[in-house]
Amino acid sequence: MKVLDNSDKHLLPVLPGIISEKVNKKVDMIKFIGGGSFGRVYKVTLSDNEIIAVKAYRLQGSQYEEAEQLEALSKNTSVKMPQVLFTYEDENTAILAMTFIEGQNVLNPIFLLKSKSQKEEFADDVVSGMLEWHSVTNDKFGSFGNPVYDNWYEYYKKEKQEPWLTALKELSNNGRFSKKKLQLLIEATELFNSLPEENTKPVLIHADLNIMNIMADPKTLKLTAFIDPCGSIWADREYDLFQLRNMWGDAYGLYETYKQKHNLSEFTDFRVAYYASMHEAAMRLKGGLIMPLWEDMNNSRLKKEMKKLKAKM
Repeated sequence: MKVLDNSDKHLLPVLPGIISEKVNKKVDMIKFIGGGSFGRVYKVTLSDNEIIAVKAYRLQGSQYEEAEQLEALSKNTSVKMPQVLFTYEDENTAILAMTFIEGQNVLNPIFLLKSKSQKEEFADDVVSGMLEWHSVTNDKFGSFGNPVYDNWYEYYKKEKQEPWLTALKELSNNGRFSKKKLQLLIEATELFNSLPEENTKPVLIHADLNIMNIMADPKTLKLTAFIDPCGSIWADREYDLFQLRNMWGDAYGLYETYKQKHNLSEFTDFRVAYYASMHEAAMRLKGGLIMPLWEDMNNSRLKKEMKKLKAKM
């Protein structure tokens, strides 16, 4: 995929024309409202006062993938999600236009001040929405368009683990990735691969449901929407859980609430910690933003889970 310039300097001159042509309305105002590892999101007010959201991507083609994921996920949960309006791509720009979702993402520290009962209700609603996805099963593991793997671990090792570690070793040899962090991942991978493989079913997952992508009412912490899937696939349900602990997700008890609502394996805590550290390291390979604080938090949790697991073995 081609890496694009998705800065305001490039986008603000071109977005009004693109949007107007697609929706047949003039653009009255464009306001940047946030962004993540792969895109920047704008609130767009049209001439008839309709408000839409437009996401501009760093990687060409990403808009089509997210549009497909949004459509599949929104059909299979009762939680509100953005609806796709249009996609657009030229040699310099890749965008997805969606319905605008009210509320604030729960990364905002204001939500940490909410009561214990509000946080418990919020966590319960989030997990209930996830479980609706996880009740949708498939015959094979893999991408929406071409799921070909009979076994989750075969998929994960061939599509994620092996290529990521190979590339990270090369980065480390070139001085662009910490040798200490690489060694931790290598040791954790050996432990991961030594565990018994469980017979799990492919389920529909969001794959990026961290607190940046969960919207709530700022007054009540009432769940309002899920947004921004990234890499949604047919997967083992455990692979949808590590993002629940990212940033300060544990302050809302999201991961623990999921464990209360669904029986998981005895190795889940380690596997979830392993997936988190591998994913964060692999952001270097996918053109995403690197968050050293989150990476260090994930690696610290992985070390603890490795120690606990080794003590059991």
